[in-house]
Amino acid sequence: MRILIIEDEMGLVDALTAILTKEKYSVDAVYDGLSGYEYALSNIYDAIILDVMLPKLNGFEVLKKLRREKVQTPVLMLTAKSELEDKVLGLDTGADDYLTKPFETAELLARIRALTRRRGEISEDNLKYGDLTLRRRTYELYCDDNSVKLGMKEFQILELLMINSNQIVTKEQITEKIWGYDDDAEYNNVEVYISFVRKKINFVGAKVRIKTTRGIGYSLEVFK
Repeated sequence: MRILIIEDEMGLVDALTAILTKEKYSVDAVYDGLSGYEYALSNIYDAIILDVMLPKLNGFEVLKKLRREKVQTPVLMLTAKSELEDKVLGLDTGADDYLTKPFETAELLARIRALTRRRGEISEDNLKYGDLTLRRRTYELYCDDNSVKLGMKEFQILELLMINSNQIVTKEQITEKIWGYDDDAEYNNVEVYISFVRKKINFVGAKVRIKTTRGIGYSLEVFK
């Protein structure tokens, strides 16, 4: 899952990035409201952490513009204020939740999990499809008694396919979601890593394969 942080306190951004990366999230961060708005328009994020007090555009303005553009990404607003009016304004503007600074790491992570669950994403420690089980905390792939460790990009690609197991995930979606909106990774990286993931699925002996729909993208299917 990919999270966008829009926050101008660089120390807090560094801390949040470290916490979320440790929890297996991919993270992008920007330091002003205008940049945050432009990044969020890409619609590649599973959740947005949005500060209220920002240069160029404040958090309320960013949120209002995003909702006007029909961007429905879940938003967790951060505020140094605890007044009821600020919380009500954020929720009325389109925020999904709010968190008052300072906050505990456990509460932040719990709120992010809640936001992604509301959107219909799978946020449990284990993802399952067919006879495959993907353990999110250890990057391990299981089928019966067989297991194999996945690399970071392999894990992220298979996680994305399993979360969206009822549809085709395009090559563009994988590139943006895994490598990031501004990343200059080569386009062929997707095919290379799909090949790696296929080999590891075969290694554990699963009755699952990654199907290529030429010119569109990839999906999972169970074969007999």
